[in-house]
Amino acid sequence: MILITGGVKSGKSSQALKLAMKYEKRAFIATAEPIDSEMRKRIERHKRERGNLFDTYEEPVYVPKVLKDISPKYDTIILECITTYLGNLFHYDFDIELLIEELLNTISGKEIIVTNEVGLGVIPTNELSRKYVDMLGELNARLASMADEVYFMVSGLKMKIK
Repeated sequence: MILITGGVKSGKSSQALKLAMKYEKRAFIATAEPIDSEMRKRIERHKRERGNLFDTYEEPVYVPKVLKDISPKYDTIILECITTYLGNLFHYDFDIELLIEELLNTISGKEIIVTNEVGLGVIPTNELSRKYVDMLGELNARLASMADEVYFMVSGLKMKIK
């Protein structure tokens, strides 16, 4: 499994696509929902970047089920992104710990997982945002410990950290 982390617009998605092109059978699990016009534009840009090179599965919440169902069919699966996925779990008020454990237990090792490194800035001013940032940091650390390779993206540049 490969984990790609970094800041917003750091090149994470492009790097994930580049790494996935080494494989013949490719899938893409998209967790974002078009909740506003800006997010719709982001989603459309990502779709254009992927073109028809991936089978795409759009799933904001039940990612472990999708992973389990499709994993046997593909050589690699991009999961983009953990940051949005966790936000979705908060938004829909799901049992976050349960779904995170299920996700971690479903990872097969063929995934390229994209996430954001959100702990490099200021501490959020409200309790919910602090809880989200803390949970994302802990989830990222768990994913990194499971990963065969971890990349940190900075200004479009890839740094291999594991």
